[in-house]
Amino acid sequence: MHAKSVRWPIKAFPPVEVELPGEKPGADRPRRKFSPLLTTRFGNAVAVNTWNTYTWRPAPAKVSLIPPRPKGAKPWRWEAAPNDGFHVLRHTYAPVMLDAGESVVTSARWLGHSSPAVTLGYYAHFMPEAGSKGRTVIDGMLGRQGDRRASRNSPDSPQG
Repeated sequence: MHAKSVRWPIKAFPPVEVELPGEKPGADRPRRKFSPLLTTRFGNAVAVNTWNTYTWRPAPAKVSLIPPRPKGAKPWRWEAAPNDGFHVLRHTYAPVMLDAGESVVTSARWLGHSSPAVTLGYYAHFMPEAGSKGRTVIDGMLGRQGDRRASRNSPDSPQG
């Protein structure tokens, strides 16, 4: 989606300020103010369960991608597999950011992971260029005969 394609909805429905828990996990985390692109019709932050149950899941049924919910079924009961839920957008966003070269540390913070190790555990296999920079440096170093200068990050190079 291109940024220009969301400009008219923003003009028609300007973001409102909502208060949400901050980035740090835990019940006592401080609350912060945000202006999300989507809110409820009452101007509140969208709760993930409400969004998934009443907006995201019914959408594919309305266009016949999945069968309609059976009459009398619970509102959260849909034929769609769990990987078709709203959470799939998160699992799309993360590898796209990492593949584009965003740092694992920044991506982990944006995703709310407790550490970059968690992010790598889930998404390392989506990083096809991982290691290519290091290989390029070593290939270049080995390809230059007679040039035995240590890289600036080497413990053999002057520090400080």
